[in-house]
Amino acid sequence: MIKLKIKTGDTVRVIAGDHKGSEGKVLTVDREKNKAIVEGANLVSKHEKPSAQNPQGGIVKKEAPIHISNLALIDAKSGEVTRVGYEVRDGKKVRVSKKSNEVI
Repeated sequence: MIKLKIKTGDTVRVIAGDHKGSEGKVLTVDREKNKAIVEGANLVSKHEKPSAQNPQGGIVKKEAPIHISNLALIDAKSGEVTRVGYEVRDGKKVRVSKKSNEVI
């Protein structure tokens, strides 16, 4: 299993595929399949049976997983897409923005 540079809670931009250009917060990351679910991106229509939570049933829009390679982290300071590097600062390994050299 490889180390992923995107974590839950990061703000990302979709850089490839049908939903290219859309931005959102990462809700979950599946490290086994290298996929992430991004809020408001890659919405699909899912047919749901009536249940206790959804007594009406019907067609529901929900987010589908996107491959990690199609996502790019957005730098909080500049609002631009950045790559992620790692450095040891104050004895701790931290994620660092390659563009602004700031700790993420």
